[in-house]
Amino acid sequence: MEDEVKSAPVNIYLESNPNPNTLKFVANFFLLPEGMNFDYPTIDAATNSPLAQELFTFPFVKGVFIMSNFVTVTKDAETEWVEVQNGIRDHIKAYLESGQTAVDMSIAYEQAQEKAATALPSSDMDENIKGILDEYIRPAVEQDGGAISFHSFEEGTVKVILQGSCSGCPSSTLTLKAGIENLLKRMIPEVKAVEAING
Repeated sequence: MEDEVKSAPVNIYLESNPNPNTLKFVANFFLLPEGMNFDYPTIDAATNSPLAQELFTFPFVKGVFIMSNFVTVTKDAETEWVEVQNGIRDHIKAYLESGQTAVDMSIAYEQAQEKAATALPSSDMDENIKGILDEYIRPAVEQDGGAISFHSFEEGTVKVILQGSCSGCPSSTLTLKAGIENLLKRMIPEVKAVEAING
């Protein structure tokens, strides 16, 4: 009877997004707990992700972002997706089929605790802005293979961090100004501008 119980097959499908240099590789199961994400702009940043470290061995890979049930890979401008997307997909599939996790959560939790210990306390205004970003902005950004997180609010300017496909995307400035800035200004009159600190 036990022999009949097999783990579900790993399926990976591709989703394009507004950033031509990123592609979203979506798995048929969750890779991370809800609400968590990890952005790796370099192999040195990927200390808690063996999967990201492996993907960086492809010479054209310039960034890896892992969240919920997907991995967003950023390539260099010279490489065409049509030449490399199947190799990346097969690599992610084989990695996950081997039973390895996308992120080593024990290391990730340790790193998160260290970061929380040095974080500044947030104000009511900060919490309001975070709430709006979480409810109205985050789902659309995640759909495109990225993430947005609150950094700070000073003198009327909200600073955010863009990750995954949103980082370096040609249309992210438009999204930031036309979408996010307008929404925050409408909902919180004290907000005068929104800037990405890593756009």
